[in-house]
Amino acid sequence: MGSDFTQEGMAKKSGAAAGLCVWIINIIMYYDVVVQVEPKRNALREATETLNAANTKLAEVKALVADLEANLAKLMKEFDKAMAEKNALMADAEKCQNKLDMAQRLVGALSANGVIWEQTVQNAGEELVIIPGDTLVACSFASYVGVFTRQYRETCVESFRKYLVQKGVPLGPKPDPLGVLSSDAEIAAWAGQGLPSDRVSCENGAILCNSQRWGLIIDPQLQGIVWIKNKESENGLQITRMGHAKMLNTFEVSIDQGKPVLIENMGESIEAVIMPVVSRNTIKRGNKRVFKLGDKEITLNNAFKLFMQTKLSNPHYPPEIQAECTIINFTVTQDGLEDQILFLVVKLERPDLARKKTELITQQNEFKVTLAQLEALLLEKLANAEGDILDDTELILSLEEAKKTADEVKEKQVIAQETELKINETSEFYRPSGARGALLFFMMMDLSKMHTFYKYSLDSFVVVVTRAVNSVTLRKPKEVPKEEPKEEVEEEKEGGDEAGDEDEEEEEAPAEEEEEEEEIIELTGKELKLRIDLLCNVITLFTWNYTRRGLLDADKLTVISMVSFKILVRAGKIGEDEQAILINAPPDPAPPPMPENAKSWLTETQWAQLKTLENMEAFKKGGQLTQNIEQDSLGWKRWYSEEKAENADLPRSSRDLSPFHRLFLLRVMRQDRIGAALTQFVIDNLGTEYTEQPPFDMTVAFEESSALSPFFFVLFPGVDPTPTIEALGRGLGITEANGRFVNISMGQGQEKVALNGLTKAAKEGGWIMLQNIHLMQDWLKELERALEVVEEFSHEDFRCFLSSEPPGALQGPLWDLIPEPILQRCIKVADEAPTDLKSNLRRAYSKFSQDNIDECTKPKEFKAMLFALCFFHSLMSGRIKFGAQGWTKKYPFNDGDLTICGAVLKNYLNGAEALGNDVPWPDIRYLFGEIMYGGHITDPWDRRVNNTYLAVLITPELLVGGNLAPGFKSPDSSKLEYAQYVKYIEERFPPEIPQMFGLHPNAEIGFLTNQGINIFKTISEISGGGGGGAGSDVNASQPIITTYLSQLPTNLDMLDIRAKVKDEDVTPFIIVSFQEGDRENALLSQMRSSMLELELGISGALNVTENMELLATNLQANKVNPSWEGLACPSLKGLAAWFADILLRYEQINEWANAAKLLKSIWISGIFKPQSFLTSNMQVAARTNSLPLDYMTNRSRFYNIRDLAEVSGLPEVGVNVHGLFLEGAGWEDGKGDDEGYITESKMKDLHPAMPVCNIFAVHIDVMDWTAMYHCPVFITSLRRGPEKGTPDFAYLANMRMDPDDFEHRWTLAGAAMLFTDD
Repeated sequence: MGSDFTQEGMAKKSGAAAGLCVWIINIIMYYDVVVQVEPKRNALREATETLNAANTKLAEVKALVADLEANLAKLMKEFDKAMAEKNALMADAEKCQNKLDMAQRLVGALSANGVIWEQTVQNAGEELVIIPGDTLVACSFASYVGVFTRQYRETCVESFRKYLVQKGVPLGPKPDPLGVLSSDAEIAAWAGQGLPSDRVSCENGAILCNSQRWGLIIDPQLQGIVWIKNKESENGLQITRMGHAKMLNTFEVSIDQGKPVLIENMGESIEAVIMPVVSRNTIKRGNKRVFKLGDKEITLNNAFKLFMQTKLSNPHYPPEIQAECTIINFTVTQDGLEDQILFLVVKLERPDLARKKTELITQQNEFKVTLAQLEALLLEKLANAEGDILDDTELILSLEEAKKTADEVKEKQVIAQETELKINETSEFYRPSGARGALLFFMMMDLSKMHTFYKYSLDSFVVVVTRAVNSVTLRKPKEVPKEEPKEEVEEEKEGGDEAGDEDEEEEEAPAEEEEEEEEIIELTGKELKLRIDLLCNVITLFTWNYTRRGLLDADKLTVISMVSFKILVRAGKIGEDEQAILINAPPDPAPPPMPENAKSWLTETQWAQLKTLENMEAFKKGGQLTQNIEQDSLGWKRWYSEEKAENADLPRSSRDLSPFHRLFLLRVMRQDRIGAALTQFVIDNLGTEYTEQPPFDMTVAFEESSALSPFFFVLFPGVDPTPTIEALGRGLGITEANGRFVNISMGQGQEKVALNGLTKAAKEGGWIMLQNIHLMQDWLKELERALEVVEEFSHEDFRCFLSSEPPGALQGPLWDLIPEPILQRCIKVADEAPTDLKSNLRRAYSKFSQDNIDECTKPKEFKAMLFALCFFHSLMSGRIKFGAQGWTKKYPFNDGDLTICGAVLKNYLNGAEALGNDVPWPDIRYLFGEIMYGGHITDPWDRRVNNTYLAVLITPELLVGGNLAPGFKSPDSSKLEYAQYVKYIEERFPPEIPQMFGLHPNAEIGFLTNQGINIFKTISEISGGGGGGAGSDVNASQPIITTYLSQLPTNLDMLDIRAKVKDEDVTPFIIVSFQEGDRENALLSQMRSSMLELELGISGALNVTENMELLATNLQANKVNPSWEGLACPSLKGLAAWFADILLRYEQINEWANAAKLLKSIWISGIFKPQSFLTSNMQVAARTNSLPLDYMTNRSRFYNIRDLAEVSGLPEVGVNVHGLFLEGAGWEDGKGDDEGYITESKMKDLHPAMPVCNIFAVHIDVMDWTAMYHCPVFITSLRRGPEKGTPDFAYLANMRMDPDDFEHRWTLAGAAMLFTDD
């Protein structure tokens, strides 16, 4: 069909055709469909049939499948159920395994601490009962005990323990306050911050950190303040001082911001404005607390802390400060210092060991802190864990990490401990040197009880020890190669490679130093022992030289004797009990009667002391000592009479005594030889270098100094250190001319000049000398601060020189004249002028020259009188060594007196020559005696001696070769000039003897005796308590109390005695007897009550007070207690002899008062107030003879009677007295009725007893002094004047002389009568 055969095309032509066309088309289409579809239909049918068959089969299969699927579903359901159960079981198993693993890991992580915690829990359970008691002890310890020394702390803790046990408080067997107040980790942390690791220092740290009150530390060695500064540095520590201009501002800021404040170098008071802070006196404002500072209120930040520190070694704080502060004693302990000195010596001897030791200590402290932190971390994590701890993987991992770290630390700790043990083993060999150093330093600290100038710092002592060890070092000195300046310049001009080269050199230099430091000198066996002995000896010698340079001459033997005793006690060569007996020489309280053959040369006190020596083991070998003396009295008396008893052979029974035990016999029987014996003892045990002192060498002292250590010169009459310092400065190019040396004599208006000069000299490296600083008491605190400030910037060439006089006699040697911090930092120099006559004369004459002679118009007279004046000056200066028999007090005679007298002499002679007059001898003697030298003298008897010297020396006989002293004449002044006089002194001056002073040789024995007594008295006072020492045991005084109480008589019944006497019978003598009875009763009551009180204290019925302790100490030391001494007669006797006098005095007063009349002879030494008795004698005579009392005087006449039994009765006039002794002379009894007379002393008879004396009163006009010596009578041999308390002068006696004798002889001999024989 064509394209036009369509319905539309046909319809245009014909509708029928169009219909037909449609039909044809459809038929064709139908045909086509039929042709094509039919096979398909067939195929479809077939397919349908096949499909139906298949569907049928499929249905069958599906039915089968459905059945199978149903079965499968059932099986799958069962399988899934089984698998679910399996998975659940596997998950549970895995979970359990994981938990098991975690549990094992947790157990492993906690295993190390588990044992500790288990033990802790167990201990806690056990300690739960005793915690209250231990805590109470720890709180008491922190509150009250910090101020005390270690020994007293231990005593306090033991007292606390006993008290709590007695009260039934549960308590551990040995409470440890340190364990309660701190942990090992805290102590280790403190050590890392600079706190010494000894027990006391750790206790101090624990107290400071646990106390609610602010701490005030006593820190003379500055160890505590260093620790506080390190400990609080991270907290912004603010440091200020009392009185500082910005102190209040510092407090305001610190309180508000919570910063700690340190008040350093406090005195003994606190400014009132900061007392509210010190006492924690806050005011509540809402929910805040404020401090009121002045007119401001400062809000308190709870982080605020206050620390206070003082350098004073023995401060005295008022009660309000003690109550408001916790006072802690940071004074270094002997054990702690021993460890520090040991480390210093090891560092110098074996720096390799010291370095390792330091590293190990630091490491060990870090380990302890780390372990404590880890343990705290573990406990914190365990405590804060929530839910199942085994599910907290992070916690367990951190615990494992902590355990790993802890294990590593512990492994290192074990290794470190093993290494430290080996190091300590080697270091311990050097322990004796550390012990010696600590012993010496504490001896130096004790010297402040001897004199206020004897104060030393630990820093200066460490320098001395370092210098001592370095002086004998085995290490080769380092050689520093000198670089040429040209090479240095060339290196500076090099380019970029220079930096690299310098870095290499800088890296190589430490390596070389390290190699030098690693030079190990290891000694073993005998070599090491010898080395340690050498170190001990050299440390001792250097310390002694350092100390000796600043000691007064009178104290040097005492100090070196103390050193010897301490060293020997420490070495175990002598016992402490033996040392105590030697020092105190206690008498036996109840000795047997002394045999008759010993009474002529031994005293009762000596006999009692010898009885005490019998109990010592050393004196038991030859039999009983007192028995031997009784049996061989002649042999012992012969030894006793030897001039040098210390070298003489003892009687056979005691010849085996060691040199040390011979000292005991000298201590008791020959005290005048103690000085010589101790000198030899020191030489035998330490060496001659300790007793032979070389002259002071300023150059040597300068080499030991530094810019940080000023010199402190002690000024003495006639000694000026200025020329020595100037001479040294000139040698170093430091003079006043070039402005590098400034010399300032302190006085009003010089304060600012001195401080400015000090600062300038410190900056520029100059020298400054501040003289007479003792005159500027109020300014010395500023000087102290200025010296501290200049330390920070001082040039290495800077030196400061200070000078001061020692405290005067009125103040005493312990008066705080110079602040302690100044004395501690200084190198002290006490270069005293020589005391021998020849040296003094040489020195005195050197103050003049030929020019002085040429200026006088009477040269012959001037030369002779000038030489006599110099000799007079030498006598005045040298006489002081004889004690009160020489001068009653030390007078400051000086070179100024001498030179002024020389100038006055020249002027007077020139004036006399101009007027044509003779030499005005009386005028010159008056000027010298009453004005120049006499201006220093306050005692009338000393003034008499002074004038007598002038009357004997300054006479016309000088011009004709008169004697100046026995064996020493005044040379012919017409033939000698100045140089010949100097030569005359050197060649013709005889050996010095006491007679050259006008004294008897016994005066030297007396001087030596007093020296020996004072040595042991001083040692006893220094070692007997105070500061760091422990007091005596009060219990040890019980036997002495029992003895004295049993012998103490009952009080006199004065009411009954007075009632027996009628008013008309009362005489001045009876009144005196009543007064004496009252005084005796007062003394007996005081003695009895104080001893009974001490007995109650010993028994525990009363608290032991300070007065009780003092009494116990004095009883054991055979010293009279001050409370008794104040009520008794002045006496220098020991307690035993003094008590015997008390009993004799009681017997006399009892007999006298009950008799109601004068006794035939009065023991005048037994009268409390002898002046009143002598006045009553004058009263009776005045009334009897109707004479005015004011014009009466007592006159003495000595009988030739020494035995009281020969006194028949009362004298016709006056009173008879006995008990007088003579010093400086002897007495020759008269024949028949002739009165005896004063004569030379017998050797070694220092205080011969006088015969009975009749004292009667006469009118002064009747008193005849012809051939009489004006003899002063003193109560004791001290001859004290009124300025020293109770005056010793009693009255002036007339003592008959030989008609050919001269009074000046006895005046110069210091002849006087005494009431008591010391």
